[in-house]
Amino acid sequence: MTTYTINPTEITKMARHVIDIENEALSLCHKSIDEYFIKAVDVIANCKGRVVVLGIGKSGIIGRKISATLASTGTPSFFVHPVEALHGDLGMITPGDVILAISFSGQTEEINKILPSLERRHLTIISMTGHPQSKLALMSDIHLTIHIAREACPYNLAPTASTTATLAVGDALAICLMNVKHFEKRDFAQFHPGGSLGKLLTQQVKDVMRQGPNNPTVPQTATVKDTLFVMTQTGAAGACSIVDENGKLLGYFTDGDLRRILQTGTDVLNKNITEVMTKNPYHILDTVPAIEATKMIHQTRVDNLPVLDETGKVVGIIDEKDLIDFLAMLDKK
Repeated sequence: MTTYTINPTEITKMARHVIDIENEALSLCHKSIDEYFIKAVDVIANCKGRVVVLGIGKSGIIGRKISATLASTGTPSFFVHPVEALHGDLGMITPGDVILAISFSGQTEEINKILPSLERRHLTIISMTGHPQSKLALMSDIHLTIHIAREACPYNLAPTASTTATLAVGDALAICLMNVKHFEKRDFAQFHPGGSLGKLLTQQVKDVMRQGPNNPTVPQTATVKDTLFVMTQTGAAGACSIVDENGKLLGYFTDGDLRRILQTGTDVLNKNITEVMTKNPYHILDTVPAIEATKMIHQTRVDNLPVLDETGKVVGIIDEKDLIDFLAMLDKK
């Protein structure tokens, strides 16, 4: 077996060179967003059928990814291999479908053989190539040019920068269609019920939160010492809700609050908790999607949140760790 000598300096230099070339290709993608791109979005958004993606080789792999992204973001789509299409799979394509043909050279024989049949069926053909004067580009109704300076391959042969750029333009197409169709988070959950994001979108905060004996709360008459005892007894959340006689939220107290007070040298343990609690704390309703809790925890940079019902009563606490554990549990099912 051949043994190869690795030069770390040369490997680092080459890897960065490849990324530079592909980064340049991504920068050039801005040129692809022109009036033809806008027309492509319009045609696909208003088509009555599906987006049928064609591609072969590396373009086929990119085409499968673009088709999958379209389908998962609200634009019905499927991939057809051009060779299979020549041998019967053209029957999968129906009136009202839109064709998205991908070939960087624009001269892929297997795709170009299919085009006359598609034209006779009056299907709109959108192509993505790097050559506006290629056969595929000229036979298309809409052509999206993929601009690159060169491939990252040292011989300018292996599809690298071109596939990166094609995928980026395809992603742009999918996300623009998402926006036009007002495809929202709840729609995404319906298309991804088994994924982690889908689970967080379909589950409510009350499905994830700690409640009952695991929900640390104290009355407004409690001392700091009383509060620390409850926080310790109810688990590792490191926080406690302060409630009035009706169980409604008055404030919130955390380990972080305690540390900050102790740094002042104040004897705090016997103080009433209302003197040191955070008033008007961030909180979340128990009926909102769990993903909203994830977003709020991230945006506010807190570790946990008190959970309220529609009357303002504290019914639980949700911790960042609870969300992670909840997803892990669902993934095992």
